[in-house]
Amino acid sequence: MPVTLESPDQPAVITLIAELDAYQDTLYPPEARYALDLTALKQPNVAFAVARDAAGQAVGCAAVVVDGSRGELKRMYLQPAARGQGLAQQMMQVLETAAAGMGCRQLCLETGPYQTEALAFYARAGFVRRGPFGSYPDHPLSVFMEKRLAA
Repeated sequence: MPVTLESPDQPAVITLIAELDAYQDTLYPPEARYALDLTALKQPNVAFAVARDAAGQAVGCAAVVVDGSRGELKRMYLQPAARGQGLAQQMMQVLETAAAGMGCRQLCLETGPYQTEALAFYARAGFVRRGPFGSYPDHPLSVFMEKRLAA
């Protein structure tokens, strides 16, 4: 299953983002969600990865927004049937490579405490917990993590 950098402005990817939003709607109130819209995901400082199945159907996506030497992981999602096949790791590798190529030396993320599988994945991928960054408030429904990238 290939993972490549693509535009988020594709019907199948927009559907994935809608699935992610619907899932997060079941977990967190609107004031505890910090999602980027399609316009923000199409900016030149964003690398957007899409995972596809053997038939070429989009089954996952993720983005990294680079601001100087720091990048932020956003919109990471895999359809349930595509999980457990190494696609999340592949997406992370593609995004880390793209971010490093844009001058990024640190990846950060904000996620929620109810996404235990995601938290475990991020920890396995080398992320460690940290305090809030950027303009995020310190909120009980936020978990902040970071990972240093090799120079």
